[in-house]
Amino acid sequence: MRVLSGIQPTGRFHWGNHFGAVRQYIDLQGDPDGAFYFIANLHALTTVRDANLLRQYTLDAAIDLLALGLDPDRATLFVQSDVPEVSELCWLLLTGTPMGLLERCHAYKDKKSRGLGSDAGLFNYPVLMAADILIYDSDLVPVGEDQMQHIEVCRDLAASFNHHFGETFVMPKAKILDHSARVPGVDGEKMSKSYGNTLDVFEAPATLRKQIMRIKTDSRPMEEPKEPEGDHLFQLYSLFATDLQRDEMAALYRRGGFGYGEVKKKLAEAAVEHFAPARERRTELESRPEQVRQVLGDGASHARKKAAEVLRRAQEACGVKPRG
Repeated sequence: MRVLSGIQPTGRFHWGNHFGAVRQYIDLQGDPDGAFYFIANLHALTTVRDANLLRQYTLDAAIDLLALGLDPDRATLFVQSDVPEVSELCWLLLTGTPMGLLERCHAYKDKKSRGLGSDAGLFNYPVLMAADILIYDSDLVPVGEDQMQHIEVCRDLAASFNHHFGETFVMPKAKILDHSARVPGVDGEKMSKSYGNTLDVFEAPATLRKQIMRIKTDSRPMEEPKEPEGDHLFQLYSLFATDLQRDEMAALYRRGGFGYGEVKKKLAEAAVEHFAPARERRTELESRPEQVRQVLGDGASHARKKAAEVLRRAQEACGVKPRG
C-alpha cells in the first residue's frame, strides 16, 4: 500500500499544519516505497508570485518536515516540480476533464462567488492534484474533509480514463484526517495563514510566549465557572497535555476562581517543551542545507522511477506512445 500526500510551501508551518496534518502523515510512514511525501511548489504558484520566496519556502518546508520527524529511511520526500512527469500526465488528464466538473469545485466556486479573480491554475488545480496522486499508483491519500471533493474528482478522472483506454490507473482512496485534530487560531477561528491567526511551530520561545499571552479570551470574571469544551484556549492546551493534565485543567475551568493568564502560561510552557527537540533538529538542519537538498534529490530520483513507469503506461494506453 502506498500513502501519498503533499503540502504547499506558502510559509512557515504553524500548529494547525502540524497537528492537523503533518503529525498524522509522519505516523503513516513505514518505508520509502510505501510513503511518498512531496512539497507542492507547482500548486503554490497559484498564490506565491515571488521566485526567491518560493525557493526559500520550498527549502524551509523540507527542513521543517525533517525536523518534525519525517525520516528519509521510512518515506520518500521530494519537490513536486522535480518530477516533470506529473505535468505531462496532467495534460493527458486535462484532455478528458469536463469543464462542469471543475466549475463545481469548492475553491473555484468560493473565489467566484466572492467576486475575486481566479486564474487557470486555480481552475485546473484539481487535475494537477489528480496527476500527483495517480502517477505514483497511490492507494491511500490522507486529506482533510475540505479536500475530499478533490479525491472524488481524481477518482472520476481515473475511472473515465480507464473506461476509454483500459485499466491504467490505480483507484486511490481517501483517508480522512482525524477531525479532533482541528486546531483553533488565536482568535478562536480555524488556524490559517489566510486568517492571520497562527502560532508557528518553530517560533522563538520568547516570542511564542508573548503571542500566547495575547490570545483573545472572553471577559467573564475569574470566580465564574467556565465550560472547557468549545473554549479555544482549552483546545490549544489539550494539544500538548496528557489525559491527566487535560482532566485537571477541565476541573479548574468548571470550578472557577482562576484567570486565563494562568492557562496561557501553562500552554506556553507545554508548547515550548513539546517543540524543543524539533527546534533543535531544525537548527542543525538549517546549517546543512546541502544535506537537505541531497535528501530531496534522492527522493525525486526514487519518485521519478515510479512516475516514469505510470506515465508510460498512460501514454501507451491513450496512443501518444507506441506500445513497448
